[in-house]
Amino acid sequence: MAAAATGPGGAAVLRRQSEGNGVERERLAELAGEASAQAAVASTALAALPDLDASLAVPTDLTAAAFFDVDNTMMMGASIFHFARGLAARKYFTTSDLAAFAWQQVKFRVAGKESHDSIRSSREQALSFVAGRSVEQLVQLGEEIYDELMADRIWSGTRALAQMHLDAGQRVWLVTATPVELAQIIARRLGLTGALGTVAESVDGVYTGRLVGDMLHGRAKAHAVRALAAREGLDLRRCTAYSDSINDVPMLSVVGTAVAVNPDAGLRDEARARGWEIRDFRTGRKAARIGVPSVLGAGALAGAVAAGMAYRRRDRS
Repeated sequence: MAAAATGPGGAAVLRRQSEGNGVERERLAELAGEASAQAAVASTALAALPDLDASLAVPTDLTAAAFFDVDNTMMMGASIFHFARGLAARKYFTTSDLAAFAWQQVKFRVAGKESHDSIRSSREQALSFVAGRSVEQLVQLGEEIYDELMADRIWSGTRALAQMHLDAGQRVWLVTATPVELAQIIARRLGLTGALGTVAESVDGVYTGRLVGDMLHGRAKAHAVRALAAREGLDLRRCTAYSDSINDVPMLSVVGTAVAVNPDAGLRDEARARGWEIRDFRTGRKAARIGVPSVLGAGALAGAVAAGMAYRRRDRS
């Protein structure tokens, strides 16, 4: 194929192939975003059913929300790697498999960017593991492993930012490439509204080994945020997004206020160029006080004043 493409018209052929691949990736990203938004809305609707006491309802700013990336933004390290460690301890796969996965994570953190091939490779590894397993089983394991390996790795500074939005009556969503079931566990344990994550197809409660669309990564996150905003009636101009990664610029760009948290080199440069806020909780230098006006922004602050100071009921179990 490559040799044929170098002949007359070869450049045009390669360009068409590249454009075709780009269109297909965008289509899969859109499917991933739509599926993630649908799962997020369904999950929060079910969670709200037992709470029928209107007197305990939180005053809600209906058109503003906050979106938080998870890995290295809300949590130290990669949530899926912590999950893999827990699974390895339970003999679900070998230590050599875990070492290979860890090396992928190291390469990503050093380079600050993932290639499409590395993303596809990670996806295929994950799908080969979950195929044929029950959703209920994976959720139960996720609950256990969160307590063992993730609960103590939450950045207190980022958690405080999320709580600030909750106290302002706004909804707070995690947005991550991590499987949506694990993302929802993290969100629930933190007392957040819900989560957008990668959706793996299941039939009768059993994973098929296929994704719905693609991983929730890069542009797929932006599609998911837009899809959720459409379903929930959010005004994206009044919303805020937080991330550590240059890969999340598409998501950061669709909201009115973008904040770089513990940013990699690429995102730090992008944030400076665009005038985005930068928060770094990796040292004590920049993790002092959190100013509501600067982070919420003028529009969101106005909504917060209108809603009043709200106190959100949280599941602390």
